[in-house]
Amino acid sequence: MQRVLSVSLSHAIRGAALVLLPFAFIALVAWATAGSATGTTTDPIRGAAWIWLGAHHIPFSLALPPTGLPGYFSYLPWGAIALPFIAIRTTFNRALDRLQGDFHDINGVRTTYSIFYAIIVTAMAYLASSPTVSPQWYLAPIFAFFIAIIATLTCGQKIRLSAAVLVASRIAAIIVGTFMVLIGVLLFTHFAEVKRLSVALQPGIFGGVLLLLLNILYLPNAAIALASYVAGSGFAVGAGTLISPWWYHSDQIPVLPLLGILPTGRHPLFVAAALFFIAIGVLLVYWTLDSGIQLLAQSALFLVVALILLAYLSSGSLMTNEMGSFGVSIWKFGLTSIIEIAIGVIATTFALTRIKR
Repeated sequence: MQRVLSVSLSHAIRGAALVLLPFAFIALVAWATAGSATGTTTDPIRGAAWIWLGAHHIPFSLALPPTGLPGYFSYLPWGAIALPFIAIRTTFNRALDRLQGDFHDINGVRTTYSIFYAIIVTAMAYLASSPTVSPQWYLAPIFAFFIAIIATLTCGQKIRLSAAVLVASRIAAIIVGTFMVLIGVLLFTHFAEVKRLSVALQPGIFGGVLLLLLNILYLPNAAIALASYVAGSGFAVGAGTLISPWWYHSDQIPVLPLLGILPTGRHPLFVAAALFFIAIGVLLVYWTLDSGIQLLAQSALFLVVALILLAYLSSGSLMTNEMGSFGVSIWKFGLTSIIEIAIGVIATTFALTRIKR
């Protein structure tokens, strides 16, 4: 047990450092080229820690300078979760190789590693606070442990998932993948507008590379926003705004290149695209009904949880009160997509039952 604890701790530290150190290098280069208000190396070190914590989807409370107005930053790129996920998976595999089977239960090693990793992230979130930026450290153990345990489950002796979880995860992957492809098409067709917004920021060479990376990490958020638009519930780009096929309320948008693909008005006929989610319901029945109604119900339940989780990851606040509502509405997208999927499920089940009779 002592060997499991020591190896898990050392490799959890390595897993954290594997992502934190590159962020520290980026922050130091940005500090060296752009400078800072105080001129001390504390700024880039804290900045690296904030970027690293943001990659774990930990929100921040802000006191916006120069007046100290309160703000909140929770609209984070959940594509960045892939960075700690890969680092955890890599170091946990090395930990298993180091232990060489010197353990009775691999799940115990997974739990031990994940607890150590969550403690490291929580400590970093607590220590990285400043008068203007305060990570919500009490949320750190939840997000960090969840990411770590999911990553370690893909290593070593894998846990056999139930058929319902597999079906729901595959359908969720189809939804995200489909709209990621559509986002790519929209970026290509709206390249001029995206380029105009990028030039307006004047990021420079180094800043341009970082801006490109940030937009890539935000692509999953944009994919879920497009899914919500297709479902009909739409999404927000600030407080009091709504962009959907039926309604368009948005006076101005933030200067972010990825927002160059936004529609510029109402498109009521686009509501017909909601047939996509009805087709998802048909697919759900096709994959499960032969195995019984119980599998269909369980798969539908897990799919609902997955959709709500995706909506949560793709919504939040973008620092200021004016941008306090950004991304999809959790309950609107969840309710709309679930109703449309349910229509496909009910119609297909009824049709198949009639055919069999």
